[in-house]
Amino acid sequence: MKFLPINTSKRVNTGDSLGHGMDAVIMLAIFLLAGYGLDRLFGTMPIFMIVMTVIGSVGLFLKFKYSYSARMDELEAQRRGPAATNAAADAKTAPDPEAAA
Repeated sequence: MKFLPINTSKRVNTGDSLGHGMDAVIMLAIFLLAGYGLDRLFGTMPIFMIVMTVIGSVGLFLKFKYSYSARMDELEAQRRGPAATNAAADAKTAPDPEAAA
């Protein structure tokens, strides 16, 4: 029997929808279980579970929002091409006419 070779040099792309879904499920499960553990420890059954789930949800939303914004900025820079990058660099190095006055 011949086994298939395992390519360990290629990493899994977590930028796709499946990766985002797995991130969401795993992180929410971790925060939910942490809240459950705190509730069992302190004897306040639903409070920490709810709070930790809300904190995890807000954190995931912010993570997805910032990664989406960064990706859109990257794609916008690619769309504009190297001419926009060079123009922005030239604008930074050009002397400020208001400073001279």
